[in-house]
Amino acid sequence: MLTALIKTMRPRQWTKNVFIFAALVFDKQLLHADSFLRTLVGFGLFCLISSSVYIFNDLADVEADRQHPEKKNRPIASGKLSVSAAWISGIALVLVTLGAAFFLTPGFEAVLVIYFILNMAYSKWLKHIPIVDVLIISAGFVLRVHAGVTLIQVERFSPWLYVVMTLLSLFLGFGKRRAELALLAHGAGSHRKVLDGYTLPLLDQYIMIVSGTTIVAYSLYTFSAPNVPENHSMMLTIPFVVYTIFRYLYLIEVKHAGGAPEEILLSDRPFQIAMFLWGVTVLAVFYLS
Repeated sequence: MLTALIKTMRPRQWTKNVFIFAALVFDKQLLHADSFLRTLVGFGLFCLISSSVYIFNDLADVEADRQHPEKKNRPIASGKLSVSAAWISGIALVLVTLGAAFFLTPGFEAVLVIYFILNMAYSKWLKHIPIVDVLIISAGFVLRVHAGVTLIQVERFSPWLYVVMTLLSLFLGFGKRRAELALLAHGAGSHRKVLDGYTLPLLDQYIMIVSGTTIVAYSLYTFSAPNVPENHSMMLTIPFVVYTIFRYLYLIEVKHAGGAPEEILLSDRPFQIAMFLWGVTVLAVFYLS
């Protein structure tokens, strides 16, 4: 049962929560021990609250998951984790996480509460509304970035990063919907109702818009944000961002991947190399220049 519970908590999805470190890195506080430890603890708590969301989401979707070609193997849908045990675990995670968050900052606890409520509304209603469903996913990523801001005393963090994060998460969200629609084909609506509101050409248009604007917004950030070096060396990171976006498009269009973006991050070597080089360049620009 413990193994089934951990699987339901989706530890592989915790990679999404690394965005909580954005404020720490881009505000040049990565080497400040107190700020780093607070953000690290916040990261752990965000992982727990997001895991509780996954548990409640699986509880809400248990019948639909049993009809899905892949999701039918999830612990709750397959019966490996009982419904009662899932409810108890989910409630316990929420109480422990919010209780611990109180001792960090009220702002961080407020972000966790908003994130939890928003995702509960998503699981119950909002995930069935086309476009709104992806906007809610995007809001979750922006809240992760803002959670990092509430944990430290920011001095140079640029609001441009909120814009970039919004666009990037929309790009990933529409890419995920496209991959799901392509995988499930004509029976998509029976597995995920919201897919009836999308078509592949429509999603391709959305992806084209947000991918282009993401590159433009990030490029503007690299030379116009108040916290970047005045020598414009941050612009050296643009090629890596362009490549990762193009690589993701290649994977969802040609390789028919992308249904789980975190799986690409954990498995696609070219994508990993590009992200690593981007991270190294960012650190060099902010902390060595």
